[in-house]
This record gives sequence, structure tokens and C-alpha cells, in this order.
Amino acid sequence: MSLTADEIAATIDELQRNFDLANVSLETAAADLHTTPVHLKQVLNLKVTRIEEPWILRNYLVKVILDHEKEPYPFSKLTGNPRRYQFLNHQFIQAGKLA
Repeated sequence: MSLTADEIAATIDELQRNFDLANVSLETAAADLHTTPVHLKQVLNLKVTRIEEPWILRNYLVKVILDHEKEPYPFSKLTGNPRRYQFLNHQFIQAGKLA
């Protein structure tokens, strides 16, 4: 799935808004996702090595936000079930690790 420049900017903004809403430190989120803070920051900015990584981060943030009984900021492209995209590795997403 290719994104336009505007869609990339929107997705980065949505990930960052939800990261801020989750109120979790970069270090804590990185540890939870089995990665480094540097790599997590790259994923937040859509500088990814695997196209599934934004989905993993999205799922993590949504869970943290809902656990705090808050409403996540809506995503415009990372929506619905990623299984509908056959080109994504669903086992990698399900594992929930960015490492």
C-alpha cells in the first residue's frame, strides 16, 4: 500500500498524537515492543524496515490508550483489520514486537 505525501504526513501526525495520548515514555514503549528508543522513533516517523511496523505500533498505542479508559485519536490509513491487506505479514503483526 503506497501513501501519498499528505497521507504520510497525516499518519505520522496520528501516530504521534496517539503516542502523546498514551502518556508512555519512549523508553517504556520501546521496551514493551522489544526494540530501542531510536528504532521506535523511526517507526513514529514512518522510517520503517518492515511495512508491518506502523501497524504494530498502532495496535500497541490503541491498547495502552484504551487501558487508560481514553479514546484513541482516529487513524485515517491504519484502520480496520490489517488481515484485509494480503501483502502484510499477519504473524509479525500479531507477535507485537518491533525487533
